Amino acid sequence: MDFLIDLFDRGQQMLFEAIVQPLAFAAGQGQLLEKAYEGTGWVVVGLLQLLVMWVVIGPMQRRWPAEPLHDRQAVRVDVIYTLIHRLGLFKLGMFFTLDYAFEQGLGVLRVWGMPTLHLDGLWPGVTDLALVSFVLYLVVFDFVHYWIHRAQHQSNAWWALHALHHSQRQMTMWSDNRNHLLDDMLTSLILSAVAVLIGVGPGQFVALVAISQLSENFQHANVRLWFGRVGERLWVSPRFHRRHHSVGIGHEFDIQGRKVLGGCNFGVLLPWWDMLFGTADFQLRFDPTGVRDQVEQGRDYGRGFWAQQRLGLLRLLGRA
Repeated sequence: MDFLIDLFDRGQQMLFEAIVQPLAFAAGQGQLLEKAYEGTGWVVVGLLQLLVMWVVIGPMQRRWPAEPLHDRQAVRVDVIYTLIHRLGLFKLGMFFTLDYAFEQGLGVLRVWGMPTLHLDGLWPGVTDLALVSFVLYLVVFDFVHYWIHRAQHQSNAWWALHALHHSQRQMTMWSDNRNHLLDDMLTSLILSAVAVLIGVGPGQFVALVAISQLSENFQHANVRLWFGRVGERLWVSPRFHRRHHSVGIGHEFDIQGRKVLGGCNFGVLLPWWDMLFGTADFQLRFDPTGVRDQVEQGRDYGRGFWAQQRLGLLRLLGRA
């Protein structure tokens, strides 16, 4: 483990000194070097994730596809979303738009007396066991993410944005980041705030996000794969998550246009919460994916990146 950490640190340092630091000075932003170095770490993580996707998940898609690909343009747009997130562009945008407001908001909470709850310090000895501490935070994070995901489906306004993610009818390993930017910003702010308030360290946070993202890439992959009767109940599989994306699951409207709450398989990493709260569906099915009004009524969710972002805003405003 020490060897891997040292290797990562060297890669971050090399990328920072060779590219990021000169660009920061050239742009007259030398005062942001500390943030730039932190951002370089995220880029290194993203490059490693892309490598795993190409080397491991990609061949699995070609070997055991859940369905044949017939719309490669839609997949190419998803690649753009993935590169925006994994190469640091999304985090860069967050820094220049919401980072200051986020820090000010946390400052207000501190003034109100909101403490940092170090969860791994509630049990004696846990802080000395890095793996146990990490697993504890992973479980808590996944619990929060489960409820975020349910809210995305059960709030009409949030669904107007999240529907973009479900409009992909050719799911692949690239589909995880196919989200409206406002949807991603809101989710990122909530999870970041939770991380700060429960005492997740910077290194732990990077690891949590990296593992979650890779798992989600695999869950969205065009792979006809499940983990067996027991495994399906331990970790979210491509089969489990594809059921969540099946046409008409969790985003129906009645004849008056009102939202009918429902859906299944909201778990991001762990199916435990779906089992606990009655939203799990373990049927061994690999159904077509998409949104019902898109499939049956031809509603337009956009073909390109900017069209998808624009239509998401129009849906939010009730104009599309």
